[in-house]
Amino acid sequence: MRARVPRSRVGHDRWLVSYADFITLLFGFFVVLYAFARADQKRQVQVAQAIDTAFRTMGVFSKSNQTAGVQNAALPANAAAHEELLTPTQVKYDLDRIRQDLALTLAKQIAAHTVSLEMGRDGLVISLREAGFFDSGSATPKAEALPTLRQIADRLGATPYDLRIEGHTDNVPIHNAEFDSNWELSGARATHIARLFLEMKAIPPDRLSAAGYAEFHPVASNDTAAGRAENRRVDLVVLPRTELNFAGSSAAVPSGPWRKVTDE
Repeated sequence: MRARVPRSRVGHDRWLVSYADFITLLFGFFVVLYAFARADQKRQVQVAQAIDTAFRTMGVFSKSNQTAGVQNAALPANAAAHEELLTPTQVKYDLDRIRQDLALTLAKQIAAHTVSLEMGRDGLVISLREAGFFDSGSATPKAEALPTLRQIADRLGATPYDLRIEGHTDNVPIHNAEFDSNWELSGARATHIARLFLEMKAIPPDRLSAAGYAEFHPVASNDTAAGRAENRRVDLVVLPRTELNFAGSSAAVPSGPWRKVTDE
């Protein structure tokens, strides 16, 4: 007779092996999900900008609502961290989007040649012409200009960028009861705007700076009345903390004082 082969004893704890394998796989799955969540922050910004461009092209939503939604989706709680996530090209895109938003908001002022928007060497430049914001020889903004300043402050306050406020004059000497020189007038106008933005609680003080340049940074010739009027201005320069070299870049807007800005 053939010898009988004994059957191996079936263990009752073999299910533990399969259970341990399942737990290991599940742990690995969640580790991968966590890694994607941490590494994909920059891609989220890129995707948000791509969505913004697509909606802009299709015209699915109104520009104001669509821009606000994409901006909120792309902007982390820490605004400075948002800027660090962006490449120089993305920062240029972001500043141009701010320019387009302001061009829509301030269309009436741009048409009246009291406000101009352009990409300058350091960043986005919002120029406020004296005729629309100050009385001659005064550093106190006109009461009717306050709503416009509030609109600008609210839009810039929602960004992570610094703001340098520059006062400029023409080359006609000034001497009145309040100011002895164009240096004093230009500096006082810049600091008045800065103080107003602080009082509005729109822009944090660590992002603000003010400077007076008198007549030494003209944008037009001082030989004509029209040129001198263009030189009497306050420039709000939106400053990224990244070295972008705006001059000559393809993202730069064609220069020219007090030109009307239209949306592309």
